Amino acid sequence: MKTKISLLIVVCSFLFTTAQDQNLTQKFDDIVAQYYNDSNAPGATILVAKNGKPIYRKAVGKSNLELGVDMIPENVFMLASITKQFTAVAILMLEEQGKLSLNDPITKFIPDYPTQGKTITVHHLLNHTSGIKSYTSIGDLRQVARQDKTLDELIDYFKNEPMDFDPGDAYSYNNSGYVLLGKIIEVVSGKTYADFIDNHIFQPLGMTASQYGSHSKLIKNRAMPYEETDNGYINASYLSMSLPHAAGALTSTIDDMLKWQNALANNTLIKASSLQKAINGSELNNGEHIDYGYGLGELTLKGSKGYTHSGGIFGTSTDGIYLIDEDVYVIGLSNCSCNDIGSVTTQLAAAAIGKPFPTMKDVVQLNEDQLKKWVSAYEFEDGAIRHIFFKDGALKSMRESETNTVFDIYPLSENRFMFPDGAIEYKFSLNKKGKKEVIFIADEEIKGIETDKAMPKEKEAVTLSVDILNKYVGTYELAPNFNVVITVKGNDIYAQATGQGQFQLFAENETTFFAKVTALKVVFNKNASEKVESFTLYQGGQETIAKKIE
Repeated sequence: MKTKISLLIVVCSFLFTTAQDQNLTQKFDDIVAQYYNDSNAPGATILVAKNGKPIYRKAVGKSNLELGVDMIPENVFMLASITKQFTAVAILMLEEQGKLSLNDPITKFIPDYPTQGKTITVHHLLNHTSGIKSYTSIGDLRQVARQDKTLDELIDYFKNEPMDFDPGDAYSYNNSGYVLLGKIIEVVSGKTYADFIDNHIFQPLGMTASQYGSHSKLIKNRAMPYEETDNGYINASYLSMSLPHAAGALTSTIDDMLKWQNALANNTLIKASSLQKAINGSELNNGEHIDYGYGLGELTLKGSKGYTHSGGIFGTSTDGIYLIDEDVYVIGLSNCSCNDIGSVTTQLAAAAIGKPFPTMKDVVQLNEDQLKKWVSAYEFEDGAIRHIFFKDGALKSMRESETNTVFDIYPLSENRFMFPDGAIEYKFSLNKKGKKEVIFIADEEIKGIETDKAMPKEKEAVTLSVDILNKYVGTYELAPNFNVVITVKGNDIYAQATGQGQFQLFAENETTFFAKVTALKVVFNKNASEKVESFTLYQGGQETIAKKIE
């Protein structure tokens, strides 16, 4: 009898675990399907691992549109800027071997580098605080990208540019810094960057499908890269593999990337103390903390701590997330720069730790009185004022800003509401005095208290002629490997950032536009000849200039 009872317990436990696994797999499938629902479009490979082992492995879309070849999990992609974590670990390996110090000036390894009277250290290159001009923001990137250059020729291309700031004074994402790190690796090791990574990382870890990118080599299972235009998909712009170098030239698969992450987590290549330098951010000269460490950035997801890095290059979008306490790793590799792979990996990671973002499937129906219960203005701890109001039978939210953008919010319960993508929520309540309160839930939670401030007017758009709108059509570089494409369809103008969805812009006047899907303002800048040369993006209190590159 005891044996039968034990067997019954084992069987029930197995069935329960199997049901849990199937339920989680279905959740993962639903998330992926939100973003990849066209089997004839470019796609992605995606892996979710728990405790170092895959729990979800998926391929969607096409790896080759011309031949109609389906994506498979074994497909090889350019990693783009995910390459930087390999470069950073290579530097930390050399430091552990006593062959360099992170405090060494770069002129110790590159004596003729013009530092313009400043002391630039290896540390400054690793965390993007060197002040050196990033070569991807010089000239027309798509033209430069077609030119084969030796490593020294590439360094010559940017080394005499004026510095953006003094070393350590500010953070600015910088591909030049990682090219210089590649040069330092070559000087110290006596090997090419490609050989060093292959001999000291790829081969020891059994990453047999990974290598430095090449257009001439035959690479088994290579996924072809694509970009999207108004007329459909096109082959991605040509990129000489000599250009990204240690900043973005490595290629890999989701399976090999799991081997890499397991090596980081298990201190296979570098000590735990070295890894801590890479994943815990760093500080500027004034003591201000920045979330970028060495080749990796800090991450907080639903209260869980981890680290992450993404990549974007012509025809490629990549993203990796690791959550430390939960030992969960998510990697996504896509063969179109039009795809928002980062949203997919973020949602998968949240679901994997049991804190999924809500979706429209979770929305419930409330009556008008239930919705109107939370109508008010709320003042938050960070000084923001958000207005919750009822319009067209639904509850809406407006944060006071330059754009006064209105968002729909959807009920998940009588006091909990989500924004459309599920990444942000409101949780309303009444305090002991009967006053309305709300928690704004994003990466962090911020409390707001009811106030009697009047709601400002929603910004109104003006109509511009198609001739005026067409002047703004083009590609603008907002950051290295991160572009915004402006297009006109009919009488409307649209913007699409690398790896993100397209959204409409609305004219405030002839040169100033705003969005309704997010709080941002775009002002197009013209030269003396009235030719558009850039735009200025105003978002989140920041001003960023995007140069027109084509």
